[in-house]
Amino acid sequence: MQPKPKRRTRGRLVETSLRLVNEFGEPNVTTTVIADELGISPGNLYYHFRSKDEITNTIFRQFEREIDALLDAPGRRTATVEDLWLFLHLLFEAIWRYRFLYRDLNDLLSRNRLLEVHFKRILERKVAAAALLCGALAGAGELKASPGEIEALARNMVVVITYWLSFEYVRNPRDPQEGPIAARGAHQVMALLAPFLLGESRALVERLSREYLPD
Repeated sequence: MQPKPKRRTRGRLVETSLRLVNEFGEPNVTTTVIADELGISPGNLYYHFRSKDEITNTIFRQFEREIDALLDAPGRRTATVEDLWLFLHLLFEAIWRYRFLYRDLNDLLSRNRLLEVHFKRILERKVAAAALLCGALAGAGELKASPGEIEALARNMVVVITYWLSFEYVRNPRDPQEGPIAARGAHQVMALLAPFLLGESRALVERLSREYLPD
């Protein structure tokens, strides 16, 4: 048999590693476990990645590219409440795809310098995107808040975005309920925003929650 191309094997390693760390948690997955799951030798794995941290960093860069593309979106057009709902929904879907980063966040940051530096940047970008969206709603007359309130609101939104999966996991660790988790997360963030919304915009938040959340 001809050996599989290096790129294909490397891609399978990243894909399998992501699935395993999402399912079992990053601290519980070793390079031996990854190699066994793929049916390759540890030596074959180390030919592509010198350590588990290198695999984690490769996955993180993949996540970072996806999240950066999402965080660029708020500056491209005038925002509405529906735009904000969609933005949050897509953001939570991306977080779910790389959920180990959020569930194991403190442990990862304590021992991985790349993640420590880059995740801090992602947090600030999330705050800036949330503030931009809230400011756009205020400018359109859909939201009433002072600049200081918008700044605090944006940071509170990011706190919920960042730690929502940890809350969900602790609440029910054996039943992650993948389907509605993005809608539930978006709803919780929009609940922070709702008291500042005016008229039809506030009613729209309630309608969106009824539409996307299961009974």
